[in-house]
Amino acid sequence: MNINNIFVHLEGECQDSSGEEDGQLELGEDTSSLSVRLHRTVNSLATPTTRPFKSLSSELPTHRVKLAESLQSEALKILEWPSVCTQLAAFTSTSMGLAAAQKYRIPLGRSPDESRRLLDQTSAAVAISQQLNFPGIEDVSAVVNTAVAGGMLSIRELCSVQRTLRAIRALLEQLEEISARNDLSNRCSSLLEILQNCDFLEALEQKIGFCVDCNFSVILDRASEELEIIRLERKRNMEHLESMLKEVSTRIFQAGGIDRPLVTKRRSRMCVAIRANHRSLLPGGVVLDTSSSGATYFIEPREAIELNNQEVRLLNSEKIEEQAILSLLTAETAQSEREIKYLLDRVLELDLAFARAAHARWMNGVCPNLSSEDYDNNENNSLSIDIDGMKHPLLLESSLTKFSDLSKSSSSLSSDQESGSTNSRIVSGAFSFPVPIDIKIRHGIKVVVISGPNTGGKTASMKTLGLVSLMSKAGMYLPAEKDPRFPWFDLVLADIGDHQSLEQSLSTFSGHISRINKILDVASEKSLVLLDEIGSGTDPSEGVALSASILQYLKDRVKLAVVTTHYADLTCLKEKDARFENAAMEFSLESLQPTYRIIWGSMGESNALSIAESIGFDRKIIERAQSWVKKLTPEKMQKLNSLLYQSLVEERNRLETQANRAESLHSDVKKLYDEIHGEAEDLDGREAALKAKETQQNQQELKVVKAKIDAVIEEFENQLRNTSRDQFNSLLKESETTITSIVEALRPSNDA
Repeated sequence: MNINNIFVHLEGECQDSSGEEDGQLELGEDTSSLSVRLHRTVNSLATPTTRPFKSLSSELPTHRVKLAESLQSEALKILEWPSVCTQLAAFTSTSMGLAAAQKYRIPLGRSPDESRRLLDQTSAAVAISQQLNFPGIEDVSAVVNTAVAGGMLSIRELCSVQRTLRAIRALLEQLEEISARNDLSNRCSSLLEILQNCDFLEALEQKIGFCVDCNFSVILDRASEELEIIRLERKRNMEHLESMLKEVSTRIFQAGGIDRPLVTKRRSRMCVAIRANHRSLLPGGVVLDTSSSGATYFIEPREAIELNNQEVRLLNSEKIEEQAILSLLTAETAQSEREIKYLLDRVLELDLAFARAAHARWMNGVCPNLSSEDYDNNENNSLSIDIDGMKHPLLLESSLTKFSDLSKSSSSLSSDQESGSTNSRIVSGAFSFPVPIDIKIRHGIKVVVISGPNTGGKTASMKTLGLVSLMSKAGMYLPAEKDPRFPWFDLVLADIGDHQSLEQSLSTFSGHISRINKILDVASEKSLVLLDEIGSGTDPSEGVALSASILQYLKDRVKLAVVTTHYADLTCLKEKDARFENAAMEFSLESLQPTYRIIWGSMGESNALSIAESIGFDRKIIERAQSWVKKLTPEKMQKLNSLLYQSLVEERNRLETQANRAESLHSDVKKLYDEIHGEAEDLDGREAALKAKETQQNQQELKVVKAKIDAVIEEFENQLRNTSRDQFNSLLKESETTITSIVEALRPSNDA
């Protein structure tokens, strides 16, 4: 069996098991059984040299798979992924896309290639200027499930299936037309392939349309030959019955038995109205009903009984035949369950692609670049993570006035940025909020230790990195600058916040350690681990020792670990191992306020005493604390830290000054270019205007000269009539001289 057959077999296994496309994982989805089946399938088909299929469940025991899924789900909530999904929900076009986003079931790529495919779809949707329309597409999965369960589908439900099938087919035609009209066939290939080669079930769509009139919700006569015969017989019988009853009612009226002829229906049988005291006019008739006053009887005449019985029989036969037709269409719908749900999944994929594109336009995002596995061979860039000007998408939300409704959906976010929350707030200073951060992590770095003051943005920066990883896995653009680049992570695991539990008798420290222990159990060499305030909540000496040991363990087992701490000892790990890196949150000593910027390669100071002093603590308390710091901290280290920090700040300020000067110079050059370019364009316009004016002036002068010459010729002709032959020559010369002088006067001089 060749590799193509293997993939076809695997695709069938995936669709039979979950109905989801291979390569996409939704939150809450139990993948253990599916992954095990895929693993067994490939192993059974592979040759001895074939590399076995790897999945989460094949690499980990079942209990660890469930633990990993649980920790990943909790990390999504910690990183506020549901709020990003809520943002995306506003840009969806179908009920399926809205439900998926609102229930946080946005698919995350389960491999780097899968995430790149999602990003390609987003880029293709961004390239299309107009929004794709999804009219008439409904989530008919519940209808299909009813059919599969043996229930009878109603006309309305069948029509919803037909409309959806027709709309999905029209969706592909619309996409093909847009790509062809804008010459985007190659760019849109990732979108076109979503629906191309799908079975659109045109036969089922046409059969429902042939049998059912969806405008009036009725089954058509042509649905079956038997139904057409029954309805024809019923029509003839009803015509006969109504004609006979009209004659009877007219006789009753003429006999004074009723004020006007009346044929009506009571108890599903046709009858006539007659006064109670004239009942004798209809001997043998059956009283079906009486009026509320009792003065009028509704009687079925004796001669109408058999015709009414025939109507009842035909009506029952018609209903039975209609039920048979609906049953047939229901059965065919049930048989097409797999194809219909596959189409719905493809529509959802397309809807989410355009939703991601609209979200990208809304926040002016850029496409991330996921570095490949062979990054070790890339010598062009020494950074494994290179992100400039990244803004937290939830903090960015309030500044985007075009989307004010989204702020309501994120009202649950807390106001403290350091605690990891992302509710926007205005920060005084020379910078705008949210503050864009740069994330620069060299290749080979396994652990990053972020230190700095409280409320300085350590946790928010760490959460931003986690959210960036999730957004890129989901194929979303990032609110950053230039070309953000970072690796793909299979799991994003986080321990952020307070995990104290009275029910489980866990203290804050125990809660953190318990979660970290679980994270260490499931983390892989492709995982991103985020730990906030590692080792806090216990004795500082033991906390430092345990934290250092955990970081030493992580450096050999994960792709990257990012931790925040106030322990200065953890920042010394970099001196002994090049796989460690330090980062500090900048703190302005002038304003005693955090700037929320990251200084990479630096050790941050907590600035607790400065913050306490700015709050208003008694000066004696501050001085006594400073004396204790001098005793506990070696003078050389204190001086070294101070000089290093000052040097880094000065270097950053110098670089910022140079960047500002370069930007100003670029602006001046651009302005000068625009002025010259504008004058050049204006020069062409003025030249054309001068030429037009000169042409007009020449034409006017020619008209004047022509008029003068005509006057000379006319005078010459008049004088010629009264002049003798001897004077002709002198008269001719005189006229020629006059004309020559007129022409010479028009001719420009050499000086001009």
